[in-house]
Amino acid sequence: MPALSVPPVTSVPPVTSAAAATGLSPYGAGLLAALILIGMLVVIPWGLGLLDLDILDPLRRWWLLAAFPGAASFLVPRGPAAAALAGVYAAGTIALLVALPEVTGRAPVRRPSAWTTRPATTRQATIRQATAATRLAAWSAPVRAAMASALVAPVIASSALVAARGGYPLFGFSPTVLTLTVAHFHYAGFAAALIAALVCRALPGDPRAGAAAWSVPAGTLVVLAGFFLSDWVELAGAAILTAGLWLAAWLTWTRIRPRGERLTRWLMVISCAVLPVSMALALSWAVGRAAGLPHLSVAWMIATHGVTNALGFAVCALLAWRTLDRPALATPTPATSTEA
Repeated sequence: MPALSVPPVTSVPPVTSAAAATGLSPYGAGLLAALILIGMLVVIPWGLGLLDLDILDPLRRWWLLAAFPGAASFLVPRGPAAAALAGVYAAGTIALLVALPEVTGRAPVRRPSAWTTRPATTRQATIRQATAATRLAAWSAPVRAAMASALVAPVIASSALVAARGGYPLFGFSPTVLTLTVAHFHYAGFAAALIAALVCRALPGDPRAGAAAWSVPAGTLVVLAGFFLSDWVELAGAAILTAGLWLAAWLTWTRIRPRGERLTRWLMVISCAVLPVSMALALSWAVGRAAGLPHLSVAWMIATHGVTNALGFAVCALLAWRTLDRPALATPTPATSTEA
């Protein structure tokens, strides 16, 4: 979801001139808040479970204790009370950083967990656990980079949330732009980076999966830099992010989807099918901003790009990954036996 500084409202919906409005209608503001709540209450706890890290288990179990105050910050007027509620959520996101040393390889990966509940003999279970531990310990560099990016993104989102609910123009951005940033870093920052990492982890040795896992966090970082530098930098970041997500979706469709059960396959069909549309909208927005061309208004971007990216892509993809037998997927094929 785009999080951009934009000039005042024009009277031409749904397409504006070179910039869209900073103000949102009650409908647009409500829809944006709903997407953020889904990110807080559903996307992040589901994603934390897919990281497979013991150190995050307590945070995942108690996550809603931080997420509900953050959600409640939308129910009170902007000001100190709303900022304090958002601050509880920010504290929860900062706690996620405790896993960074493990994700980046500076601490040992400790979890030889079985990722499936299918019955198995003791010998089969032992082999499966040993294999899982080996794979976790051998996470490739792009997997670690994407997962580290996923852990950092909620901190950026929650910082913007505290400023937005407090009415403070952080770095000169309006509360509306900051709220858009909250949504952006829940989905493009957290969910997209995590999904790219899962694709890369499931296809060890495939350089295309490695490229996707590198490009998603890199694109998100360049987009963030574009907020402070120029619209053209932001366009470059959107192009990198889009290329990485399209590549991840294509690999999911061709190599991972056929191995899942029926429900998993359908969820991946939805996720992979809506992603090209949602990211094409993001690219058109970035091009319009940089080149001064007409493009969708903020409200229409929330209703189109935001909804499809959040519900069609992120929620469906994470739900699909929660149903997968990931050790079977992570077994290298003869053609891809080397780590990416």
